[in-house]
Amino acid sequence: MYTISEAARDTGISAYTLRYYEKMGLLPAPGRRNGHKRLYSTKDIAFIKFLKSLKGTGMPLEEIKEFVQDGCIWDSMEEDPDYKPAPTLTKRVDILEKHLRNMEDKKRELQAIMEITREKLQTYHTLLKEEETR
Repeated sequence: MYTISEAARDTGISAYTLRYYEKMGLLPAPGRRNGHKRLYSTKDIAFIKFLKSLKGTGMPLEEIKEFVQDGCIWDSMEEDPDYKPAPTLTKRVDILEKHLRNMEDKKRELQAIMEITREKLQTYHTLLKEEETR
């Protein structure tokens, strides 16, 4: 089990942010030692790292919350042999496809900005060479 400071260190997410994610419903409430100190399991740490990866792609917290609100599909399937994952899977596919389209749009925008930057650099390099030959 990990304390909040150990979880923060291992995931690269501050203790403050972990408490915030818990408060907004992104993270389930962790177990507690004697009802006070938060304790995170190895599974919790893996989930926090997954949240961080989604956030790292630029996915807004509200979309991440919607993505994870139904819990772990694997856990649901293990707990209930009659569990039907299709609705949750469909929702997650929709969220990820929308997010992928947004990332592709941003990538095109960034590529255009990079091209303008390359052209500007080329102009500046040319001007520097001309300055050196004078």
